[in-house]
Amino acid sequence: MTPKTLSIILSPPSLPHHFKNPNSKPQFRLSSSKFNLITCRTGESELRTDPNLPNTDTHVSFSAPYDLEGVGAAAPTRGQVFLEHHQSKVASEIVIAANKKKKVRKEKQEKRSMKAFNLIASCYGCGAPLQTQEVDGPGYVDPDTYELKKKHHQLRTILCGRCRLLSHGHMITAVGGNGGYPGGKQFITAEQLRDKLSHLRHEKALIIKLVDIVDFNGSFLAHVRDLVGANPIILVVTKVDLLPKGTDLNCIGDWVVEATTKKKLNVLSVHLTSSKSLVGIAGVVSEIQKEKKGRDVYILGSANVGKSAFVNALLMTMAQRDPVAVAAQKYKPIQSAVPGTTLGPIQIDAFLGGGKLYDTPGVHLHHRQAAVVHSEDLSVLAPQSRLRGRSFPNHVPSSDNEAERRTLSCGLDGFSIFWGGLVRVDILKVLLSTRLTFYGPKALQIHMVPTLEADKFYKKEVGVLLTPPTGKQRATEWSGLEPKPELQLKIEDPERPAFDVAISGLGWITVEPICNSLKGSDGSRLDPTANELHLTVHVPKPVEIFVRPPMPVGKAGGEWYQYRELTELEEETRPKWFF
Repeated sequence: MTPKTLSIILSPPSLPHHFKNPNSKPQFRLSSSKFNLITCRTGESELRTDPNLPNTDTHVSFSAPYDLEGVGAAAPTRGQVFLEHHQSKVASEIVIAANKKKKVRKEKQEKRSMKAFNLIASCYGCGAPLQTQEVDGPGYVDPDTYELKKKHHQLRTILCGRCRLLSHGHMITAVGGNGGYPGGKQFITAEQLRDKLSHLRHEKALIIKLVDIVDFNGSFLAHVRDLVGANPIILVVTKVDLLPKGTDLNCIGDWVVEATTKKKLNVLSVHLTSSKSLVGIAGVVSEIQKEKKGRDVYILGSANVGKSAFVNALLMTMAQRDPVAVAAQKYKPIQSAVPGTTLGPIQIDAFLGGGKLYDTPGVHLHHRQAAVVHSEDLSVLAPQSRLRGRSFPNHVPSSDNEAERRTLSCGLDGFSIFWGGLVRVDILKVLLSTRLTFYGPKALQIHMVPTLEADKFYKKEVGVLLTPPTGKQRATEWSGLEPKPELQLKIEDPERPAFDVAISGLGWITVEPICNSLKGSDGSRLDPTANELHLTVHVPKPVEIFVRPPMPVGKAGGEWYQYRELTELEEETRPKWFF
């Protein structure tokens, strides 16, 4: 049976004006006219009789969840729902438009600041704005020289006083927070240097990203996309001439591409280079000419990765065919071991077909050793010649002398190895016939002492035998070493090194079995736990360590390194390496 409906007419139908009585009051009446009722039920609905209404009429009510906006006459109409949706859409569009305007305004402001910076006369050696007030500050020029050069419109040919001292071997830090010790005036912060590169996100440019092969993990700049946006990147690996003699660069190239792919950084190509011997520089020049397409080229990398040396090598190679590069060689950026040598973007007119080359300030990373040592000790961290691994134990035991093999291997149990005053490695669990090989600056001496005496030995010899820090005065200001979490690793394949422990800003330690001596003469393992390694690495507080696949260096590296089989998609998308 269809329920009756109750209709309450609040006002009579509209009448012509002359029929209306101004003194009349609104009349209310109940109507029991039947209408076709359309109802929506949510959950279970019930028909109930309202005792307050006449017996002839029926009131319909619905039982519904409490979170509904209403049912029946109280429910929002389709028009109301449409209006609410439209209003929310309009509000969101207003917010998006406001954010877009704010972003565009910020981009324009950064571009204007960059253009303004380019208009300011700067030192061609470090990029610092020229000034005549602060004698000890970067960019200082004698007032008479400044006025003379300004008169002849030659301000861009001036080298500031700090750069002259750097070119003569003086170590003058200019970045606040670098070194961690007094000495050297602090002029600029690492955050300010980063801000000078922020405009790259909004410009169309070609990025040349430099990585130091000796400090691959520490200098990689994993968050480089935050600085350069969607601009294309060419990865240049520097200082390959420092790798041990006999190293196969094909293996190194494949190892670098594998590491880059794991870091999820898409690059156009990988180039192994040496600014000193010009290895691989011609390939970079060819790639730049191919991908530049009228854009400016920016050299980007962490501090002391070799940007200025790379720019000099690049100009030298380009000068063989480009007369513009020949002229640019006269005013080259200054090279120095001090982080923060370059304090501002240095514009170089290097291309005949248009576009500029920019040497940018190094991105300072707090987790590298260069951020904690004194400025005068920075030169010690930079290797000057080919690396030679220093191993403990330093020779292979005789394969037919099991006693010698056990004695030599067990000699590492309970010992600590100091790498200068910057690294300490505690061997917590003996590795049967396994050795540690250190690759890094030769100036850092290696010493091994019993772990029980390690704290006393370090306190006594830091600054004297264990350097850097160099000298007791610097050792007094030295914050010391802190242990990192214990490493518990395994040797899976006795035919090849197990892994590298990379120290940010210094070098790496390779852990490897000595030949096949993990096994006895009958092929069985001498100890079921012989493939386990437990060690603790101590470094200064901000310095980071990285555990990575072993780098295939030396003649032996080319023998044990295995190339991974690639899929068809990887063959097409994987970057190629050149040297």
